[in-house]
Parts: sequence; C-alpha cells; structure tokens
Amino acid sequence: MNELVDVLVRYGYLVVFAWVFAEQIGLPIPAMPVLLAAGAMAGTGRLSLVLVLVLAGTASLVSDVIWYWIGRLGGGRVLGFLCRISLEPDSCVRRTEETFSRRGARSLLIAKFVPGYSTAAPPLAGIVRMRFARFVVFTGAGGLIWAGAFVGLGWLFSEQLELVASYAIRLGGWLVALLAAAFAAYIAWKYIARQRFLRRIRIARITPEELKAKLDGGEDVMVVDVRHRVEFESEPAIIPGALHLMIEELEARQQEVPRDRDIVLYCT
Repeated sequence: MNELVDVLVRYGYLVVFAWVFAEQIGLPIPAMPVLLAAGAMAGTGRLSLVLVLVLAGTASLVSDVIWYWIGRLGGGRVLGFLCRISLEPDSCVRRTEETFSRRGARSLLIAKFVPGYSTAAPPLAGIVRMRFARFVVFTGAGGLIWAGAFVGLGWLFSEQLELVASYAIRLGGWLVALLAAAFAAYIAWKYIARQRFLRRIRIARITPEELKAKLDGGEDVMVVDVRHRVEFESEPAIIPGALHLMIEELEARQQEVPRDRDIVLYCT
C-alpha cells in the first residue's frame, strides 16, 4: 500500500485512469486497491475527489465502449472467447446470458461488482445490439457507482487505511507471499473442480466430427440445439434438421423429444 501511495503521489490522476482502464479492458490487475488508495488520498487533500471519480468513470466507460463494439462486430464468438479463458468456461456463457436476459440494461449498473460478468457484459450488450445511447447511459452510471463505492470507502476510512498500510509495511514480503499462496490455492481448487467435472461428463460427449459421421451414415439421431436465446439470436445458423429447444423450455416441450433414438445436445 505504501508503494502504491508513493506512485499515486508522483503520477496521481494518470495512474487512476490507466489502472482502471487496464482492469476493465481485461488485464488481471485489480483496480480496487488503487481506487481505495486514491480515495484515501482525496480524504487527506492530496487528490481531488471529484476528479478521481471523473477519471475512473471515464476510463471504465472507454473500455466498455470498446468491448461493446467488439461484441457488436464479432458476435457470439467474442463471448465464447472470454469464457474460454475464465476459470469456469463450461458455465460462464450460459450464466452470463441468463443474467443479461433477465435484467437487460439494468444489469450494467451492478455488472462491475460481479467477477467475470464485468468483462462479459459490455460485449454481450453489443452482441444483442442494445441501442448504443442506452448502453452508454447504463454502463456509464454503473462505472460511476462502482468507482464511487471504492473511492468513497477510501475517502471515508482514509486514516484507517494508512494504519493498515503501516502494518503491511511491517509484514513486508511475508504479506505478499501469503496473498500469492492464497490466490494460488484458489486457482488450484478451481482447476481441480473443473477436471473432476469434465471427467464425469466426458463419457457422454461426442465430437462434431463423430456426429457428422453418424448423420452422413444415415443413423437415426435426434439433434437438439439448446443454446440460450441470446446466443441463438446472434448466430441463428443451426444444424439441418435439429430442434432448437432451450433448457428452460424442456418441461413444456418434452413431447417434441423422441424416446426411441439417440439424442445429441449441443450448446455454445
């Protein structure tokens, strides 16, 4: 924290803008410590509270606009790429689409407080072709709410944060090692859980090449497209003869799924 404060004193507002932009564009560098430190410095009069908020909100908005147009031009492939590099790629796409589908533009107000969804929401807004002006209003407000929450905490507890920084200095390298170990343990736990999940379902998987061979060979296979509505609307192409059926509709439309042949489901 002490080193961070030194950097903020020297470069001030540029650090706030660049750090927030880097995090929101997708780099794995958390902006929360910078916002807290900037808020604490505003509380002691070394930075302007209003200018810190304006710069953090602007940096967030610029990165969101970039992701919006990437999603609008790139389609569903963009969301798929973002989720492939997440810790939970198997559930990331559907969870993100369901959240956006339920709350729409309002989800942008709280998106930055939700890990993973913060990066995925702006391109998803572009994928579903949300009106650009509406997107800018909601994501801009969401960015200010997010930045204001942490800057405000730093400003409110500026004295306490300086005390925490002094303890952190005393711990020195031990604190860094402890935080690194905790983060590594979290990543390892997520990786092990994912591998266990994949082992459980691998026996039931079929590759696209194997499915094509079955269809070309005339085998009586029922193909069901279970992509979410958001994903289907962005890329409506479908395997010839497949039934499009969302998971949420399964109970109501179960009579459309035959019981006398193999059924192959595919999603994103």
